[in-house]
Amino acid sequence: MPVSETRPGRIAPGWRGAGQPQAAGGVGRLRIKGLLVLPAVVLIQSCLGGLYAWSAFVPPLRADFGYSAAQTQQVFGLAIAVFTLALVLAGRLLAPWGPRRVALLGGVLYACGHLISSASAGRFGWLLTGFGLLSGAGIGFGYVAALTTGIQWFPSRKGLVAGVAVAGFGAGAILLSRLTDALLHNGHTVLAVFRVIGLAYGTVICLAAAFLFRPPAVTGVRGRVAVQEVLRDGAFRSLATGIFCGTFSGLLVVGSLKPIGLDGGSTAATATAAISLFALGNASGRLVWGLLSDRFGYAVVPLSLAFMAVAQTLLLLVRFVPAAFSAGAFLVGFGFGACFVLYAAQVAARYGADQVASVYPLVFLAHGVAGITGPPLGGLLYDRTQSYVWPIVVALAVLAFGVWRTLRAARGQARFGRGTV
Repeated sequence: MPVSETRPGRIAPGWRGAGQPQAAGGVGRLRIKGLLVLPAVVLIQSCLGGLYAWSAFVPPLRADFGYSAAQTQQVFGLAIAVFTLALVLAGRLLAPWGPRRVALLGGVLYACGHLISSASAGRFGWLLTGFGLLSGAGIGFGYVAALTTGIQWFPSRKGLVAGVAVAGFGAGAILLSRLTDALLHNGHTVLAVFRVIGLAYGTVICLAAAFLFRPPAVTGVRGRVAVQEVLRDGAFRSLATGIFCGTFSGLLVVGSLKPIGLDGGSTAATATAAISLFALGNASGRLVWGLLSDRFGYAVVPLSLAFMAVAQTLLLLVRFVPAAFSAGAFLVGFGFGACFVLYAAQVAARYGADQVASVYPLVFLAHGVAGITGPPLGGLLYDRTQSYVWPIVVALAVLAFGVWRTLRAARGQARFGRGTV
């Protein structure tokens, strides 16, 4: 079912609206709005990306409240799953509500979830509801509003813009892991840290949401692609499989990254630094994979999964050497970053930039399934074996399947984007 992208006209500098007739001063106002949108997108994504600093909370939660490894990963996994499900609803609300209202709702939910977690007094159900349910939903609303708006404003640079936008999401874990470590070191409890994050980050998200302007109306844009049509498309199934395999393995590791480092003999400071290096790799990887996607198309998808498998194998082999462990964490983050730019860019390439809000959340549902299964399974395997070897081995097996499946799709089907699927 080939669905080629419909473009409203040549947009020389890459921003939407440059080729459309405007009243005097109209082009200038559009350009200013476009320049304001991208920083707002990156700022929102940076706040939401603190989700990947979750492993910084795991040791104090286990020490203060006696949670098992599986319980801490259930919270993280639920947040990922709800984040993904919220994307679908948020994508449907973008057209009638506009990106500013959707992102504002995301900021409010994010703040409320963290504040409920801070008031939980260690009760697992409240933490699950606050962080896992409400904050997870807030991340979903803010994520799709920011990412879709950026791609729609710059449709001819979709891979690069998606990379820049979601690089902020990856970099957010650097800031939050450092902030969390500093607050805990200065005597704040883990619950007090949740309160600080809820108030500070929620405020920033709500303020940045005001700059998510709607892109100008364009001609030649199709109506929404039918869900049934998308689900029957082999390209959709290939993308969903790829993002599941990549995020399953990545989330299984990132949710326990600090404990893996501590288990291998790293100090708390070194293990926290590994989170930052993972996030740095995640952010830089999103930029690089985005550029590669614009150049080579779908062919980069199986390459990214193979890279992740090599990086996780290295992490497993060098986990007892702190400096090498940190380098391995960077490489895993670099590979993991591909999952959040390649699939969005390929959806835009196949179905059109105007369809990202409705089609990409369907692909991203596979990420939610990965969130429900990957981190809890990793925690359960650790509780049973007292070793992180088996969780990583499972992650490698899933990645191997992903490489095989996406390569098979690339060889067996027709042209997809600028590559094949």
